[in-house]
Amino acid sequence: MVAHVFINLPVKNLDKSTRFFRALGFSFNETYADETSACLVLSGDISVMLLTEERFMSFTPKKISDARKTAELFLALSVESREEVDELVGKAVAAGGTAYDEPEDHGFMYGHVFQDLDGHAWEVFYMDSEKFEQEKKQSEEDGSVQ
Repeated sequence: MVAHVFINLPVKNLDKSTRFFRALGFSFNETYADETSACLVLSGDISVMLLTEERFMSFTPKKISDARKTAELFLALSVESREEVDELVGKAVAAGGTAYDEPEDHGFMYGHVFQDLDGHAWEVFYMDSEKFEQEKKQSEEDGSVQ
């Protein structure tokens, strides 16, 4: 059912965080990197998106937890189709969870977020990699930012 796992982690300073994890021997997938994010590769199917706090906040209406005082993370699950996004969120809601707003459709990406019984956020999404690359290439050619 779930194809890949991406863990979203807010960081105060993206450059320092990236250097730190590189020093530990981790690699990054540069395809998904920009000035607000870096994709730390844990394994073939598990990555941690290091996100600036501002970028992290674009994904949730909640305040960012101070990890020195509390534990919190934002989990993102890649699935194989738009239908699977809706199915998984529907199952979560039926089991007592809640959904954030309505599903979001960005053309190349479709997603919806649910909260489990403890309020932890799980983003379920489908991304059409071919459309993503086409839109990225078009943005680069146009000189616009995605």
